[in-house]
Amino acid sequence: MVEDILTERPVLVLDFGAQYVQLIARRVRERQAFARIVRHDITAERVRELNPLGLILSGGPSSVYEPGAPQCDPAIFELGLPILGICYGMQLACRALGGRIEPAPAREFGRSECRVLDPSEPLFQGVPERTTVWMSHGDQILDPGGEFIPLAATPTCPVAAVRHRDRPILGLQFHPEVSHTPAGSVILGNFLDLICGNPHEWTMETFLERACAQVADRVGVDDRVVCGLSGGVDSAVCAALLAKAVGPRTVCVFVDTGLLRTGEREGVARAFGGRHGLELRVVDAADLFLGALEGVVDPQEKRRRIGRVFIDVFREEARSIPGARFLAQGTLYPDVIESGGAVDGPTANIKLHHNVGGLPAELGFELIEPLRDLFKDEVRKLGLELGLPESLVWRHPFPGPGLAVRCLGEVTRPRLEVLRQADKIFLEELAAAGLERQTAQAFAVLLPIQSVGVMGDGRTYESVVAIRAVETDDFMTADWSRLPHELLEKVSTRITNGVRGVNRVVYDITSKPPGTIEWE
Repeated sequence: MVEDILTERPVLVLDFGAQYVQLIARRVRERQAFARIVRHDITAERVRELNPLGLILSGGPSSVYEPGAPQCDPAIFELGLPILGICYGMQLACRALGGRIEPAPAREFGRSECRVLDPSEPLFQGVPERTTVWMSHGDQILDPGGEFIPLAATPTCPVAAVRHRDRPILGLQFHPEVSHTPAGSVILGNFLDLICGNPHEWTMETFLERACAQVADRVGVDDRVVCGLSGGVDSAVCAALLAKAVGPRTVCVFVDTGLLRTGEREGVARAFGGRHGLELRVVDAADLFLGALEGVVDPQEKRRRIGRVFIDVFREEARSIPGARFLAQGTLYPDVIESGGAVDGPTANIKLHHNVGGLPAELGFELIEPLRDLFKDEVRKLGLELGLPESLVWRHPFPGPGLAVRCLGEVTRPRLEVLRQADKIFLEELAAAGLERQTAQAFAVLLPIQSVGVMGDGRTYESVVAIRAVETDDFMTADWSRLPHELLEKVSTRITNGVRGVNRVVYDITSKPPGTIEWE
């Protein structure tokens, strides 16, 4: 679908194992150029076929001189394309063209002051002569050779940036893609605009137009599309795009598992019931899911049973829809990359590709994934372009198994009700304080323990609720939110006073890593 929808010349990001590779691609797209992550050893012939604006060689954990270190096809340096090497990528380009790389006398990890040697260089246009950059390297270019000209230096790294004398090949020892390099976005923008000639064609407006045309052409005039709605951002934007593309031939199926937050079912009905004439089917399957979870406390077993029941329920409902030939999923670009499913992409399989409850191929539908080229922030922009309300577009992620993995221990109706009330109070107070958009995810967790308390003149022995809020850009790492103490106090008071059966509230201050965002 990538090559069907997209006509822009891409910027290819060669992945050498960098932890920031997806961030590089996102930063490029923020400059309205389409970035595509590809395997590090992509052939020069394939690069020529893709006709890119330029190449970016990512960082990586290896040393370029080690046996078995990832290498690129040396012929890419002969294509005449603009190339920007970052950290390992810079060292690789310099070594391939005559430079010498060795272990650094002093390793650099963290912020460093960088001095631009020639401010007239296009790559550093608009960048202060002294600027802070983020370093993360143990090797450095000892001698760039006669082919490269040094452009910048730090106190311990005399060659912090380079330019080839004759070819449009540049390198940065530091990481421009991270927020810790304040001028990084300007530097990347200079590479794209001044070196690559970026035409600024990658926008959600143009993507929407092409995606709708592609979906409409594929579905035709007789067949129908089934879209699994979860209530989350990705499936909601997917459904809205389908509604715009094929209108009433879209049937959205929302399965009420009984594991939803307060008002979730009603919110989906308001947002999608009758939208562009599409059909919304709500399946009430709470009894089936809660029955399957009876007595189960292991989180992985919870997920397995929920997935199995979901597939059974969804299959039965989907097969009752006349003319249904296609199944639409809200798969995103990170899902495709991490599952090894991207054309020309990295082959490492980080996780199994799963969406809409892990619907299997044997359901018998042809798959449509209109968002598979987008990152999360682009999906939100697309949602706004489609006219979805901000409250839906900016809502926090919600796990596929729902409250089952936030209700630690056995999942029962009474315990779920306690959790819903506590969660609702937390989110209400967060929104009232104007902090909902400043946190990436926030929720309550019902713990499988009880604690001693005192209410009035009596002793209590009741449940404990943990509340959690995190800040993150990519959900791969996250830091706990430093919420005001007054807000935490108000939330605690409301929960212990208003939710029967809870006498203690705790706040989770664990970052990811070492913890995960969810508790199960």
